[in-house]
Amino acid sequence: MASENSPQAARTEWWRADTATLHARKQENEVLKRQLDFEQDSILAELNTRGIRGCSGHSTLSALIGEDFHLIKGDADDRADRVLALHPGVSVDGAPVPPLAPLTAEAAAEGAIGGRQIDAIIRVLARIPSTVPDDGVRAGEMTLVALARRAGPREIAKAGRRLLDHLDPDGKEPRNEDPKDTRPELRFVKHRDGSLGLKARLDLETYARLKSDLDPMAKPHKAIDGIRDSRTQDERYGDAFTDYVRLKTTSRNLPGQAGEATHILVTMSYEDLIRDIGEAHLDLVGPISVTDARILACDARVRPGVLGTAGEPLDIGRSKRTVSLAQKYALTIRDGGCTFPGCDMPVPRCTAHHLVFWRHHGETKIDNLVLLCTKHHRLIHHSEWKVQIAQDGLPEFTAPAYLDPTGTPRRNTMHLRT
Repeated sequence: MASENSPQAARTEWWRADTATLHARKQENEVLKRQLDFEQDSILAELNTRGIRGCSGHSTLSALIGEDFHLIKGDADDRADRVLALHPGVSVDGAPVPPLAPLTAEAAAEGAIGGRQIDAIIRVLARIPSTVPDDGVRAGEMTLVALARRAGPREIAKAGRRLLDHLDPDGKEPRNEDPKDTRPELRFVKHRDGSLGLKARLDLETYARLKSDLDPMAKPHKAIDGIRDSRTQDERYGDAFTDYVRLKTTSRNLPGQAGEATHILVTMSYEDLIRDIGEAHLDLVGPISVTDARILACDARVRPGVLGTAGEPLDIGRSKRTVSLAQKYALTIRDGGCTFPGCDMPVPRCTAHHLVFWRHHGETKIDNLVLLCTKHHRLIHHSEWKVQIAQDGLPEFTAPAYLDPTGTPRRNTMHLRT
């Protein structure tokens, strides 16, 4: 039986607490955790003062932190920088060295700030020119600490840039060098884990144009049912780039191959196709899952190649699953954009999804098609969300039972003209 103070007892206890208690306790625990972190860093600072090599045999404080706490080098370096910035040290000749951020240390000891907030402050303080008087530095630090008590690293960094502009309006002296003539480069990369990627070096104009195009496409989606977009910034830019490539490659003004528009060849065995197992082979890429093959087939110019048991081609179809221009116009009028409830993605960033898959003899006709953005297209293929055309001819969705046990149909009211 678990003791009263065991982790198991703590886990089973919280279901009894009301929401207000849970919120209060998580805040209390965070303060205690930050106070404990500061105490730990104080111990590390004392070891550093006594001499890391003599105390532990490690060459640097970062090495001690990395090896003793099993951290990667970047995290160990950040931790060491934090320790050295918040605590007094000693110089080579043994003279005391005051901490870089004494006011930050006081707030950290209270448990009011921690981790990346501290890192953001000390990065700003380290960039203040030595010509700035100490009272000016302390005033700037006080401003950043006050902000950190109610804001995160991004806001601190932004305020820090304003502070540096104020304390050092001229900035760094420019170098008398001509700008480097960057030769654009692009490489397609296949990683050892099978994932694919790009490596690029861009000139300034191309970089600016690409980022300008992607920025508005990479904004977070609006919250749906109170749930915010959980994608990281890198993931949002990845989705934006995916949409960007799709928009560009479906343009009728781009060159094709052998007189045709760009096509993709997907091959798989007939048995795997029927049983919905195994994998397919995507031209120029390699093996992909059956689900990914179905996603590609929804609204891409795909030539399906079905192979027999010996690998012989049984049926090489034409691009009959591709939505025609007239059908795309009809979907634009009916759907107006992504049809998933609460999504505001416009038509140009959507693809046509087949409600009944091609494997199940689904046809490319309006009452078997809905517009979906990249995110929700993959969600429909990979989750228990269901979509159908209602009796009035409009798309409606049903959430998985764990999200909505009632199974009440939902519609996107942001685009529909009803």
